[in-house]
Amino acid sequence: MQKEVEEEKNRLTYDVAIIGGGPAGMIAAIHARKEGASVILVEKNGSLGKKLLITGGGRCNVTNATFDNRALAEKYGKKGKFLLSPFSKWGAQKTIDFFEAHDMPTKVEAEARVFPMSNSAQSVWEVLVEELEDSKVTILKGAPVLKVNSKDGAIVSIETADHIISARSFIITTGGTARPETGSSGDGFKWLKKLGHTIATPSVALVPVKIKESWVHRLQGLSLPEVKVSLVEGKVLTETKVGKILFTHFGLSGPLVLGMSQIIGEAVREGNIGLSLDLYPELDHSSLDEKLRDHLKKVQNKKWANALAGFVSPLLAPVLVELSGINATMLVNKIPRIERIAFVKKLKGLVITPTGLLGTEKAITTSGGVALTEVDFKTMRSQKIENLHLAGDILDFDRPSGGFSLQICWATGAIAGENAGKVSSTRKEVV
Repeated sequence: MQKEVEEEKNRLTYDVAIIGGGPAGMIAAIHARKEGASVILVEKNGSLGKKLLITGGGRCNVTNATFDNRALAEKYGKKGKFLLSPFSKWGAQKTIDFFEAHDMPTKVEAEARVFPMSNSAQSVWEVLVEELEDSKVTILKGAPVLKVNSKDGAIVSIETADHIISARSFIITTGGTARPETGSSGDGFKWLKKLGHTIATPSVALVPVKIKESWVHRLQGLSLPEVKVSLVEGKVLTETKVGKILFTHFGLSGPLVLGMSQIIGEAVREGNIGLSLDLYPELDHSSLDEKLRDHLKKVQNKKWANALAGFVSPLLAPVLVELSGINATMLVNKIPRIERIAFVKKLKGLVITPTGLLGTEKAITTSGGVALTEVDFKTMRSQKIENLHLAGDILDFDRPSGGFSLQICWATGAIAGENAGKVSSTRKEVV
């Protein structure tokens, strides 16, 4: 019966078959075609780049403008050393050059984040899709891969419901498990584990943080451009970073919090911890006290309940009045120095309680994936399967917020496509 079913499927043969039509898969297909290989790109969704279109709030943070490749690799922590070779061939500047050469101008914003000038991820998507069409890559959409067939240390074919696809080289770019509604279900991890690869269990990364305190939830929608966030374990600050945060109905988000989310999540699982928010990181206690005193002199006949207007945002002012512990009806000129100093101290260290992270449905990306020691990063070829290349979020990197995840996709995808295309062409000549 199984044999009869297989015989009913359409049989296709290409030089390179790519599973996963996200950014890494699309850029890999483009580069494999440049090597002269025939290429098929297989995507489970009805359209390509579904997750790409929602990255960066729909604006798509295409890369980070860190042009020193060593400095760029260091942004990924200890595992960044594996990216030195890919970035030497396809660094941030090359990413920008690629898109601008395809009539998509870019701009650099805070923290060196690079966005399309259009402020739309659609612009990025259109560049890739148009290049795929111009390159004459065969695209098979709405076709989940059901089976990966291997023999003697090599993949021989992949199967969808309607096709058996044979190829000389295969590239897997199926991503992690973040945002499952976009098709990221972790299928690639299952196949690769069966093929002999070591898979680090995926966990959510770049994900908003849930906060216990109700006053945080009341600030929903408030964005602060520069806050110092410190992880507090016991009375020790174990991790401190400065950046933009966003208050939400469940807690905290924003680039800084997303970048710290993995370490926050790990700390929550290990025990009770806190987060300390310094609302004025550019000022020490003395300078902030002076700034506050200068403001209060202008409103000295007002009640404390109304005194912070103009000093902080209208949304934040009433919350800080409550948290200060100062009687809201007290006239400003009657506030004791000791209470003012205590308030300054609070502005420099508002302690809140993280209770966990939102799930994979809200994560921008995940950590975990294929062990990096099992991949040749000069070619992105698997060291377990001779005709397999790997790229993108399927690799076990920790990706900070700021365009760093997509930079991995562009660099590793381009190299995987180029080398799979070269190998296929060589094999074709031999055969």
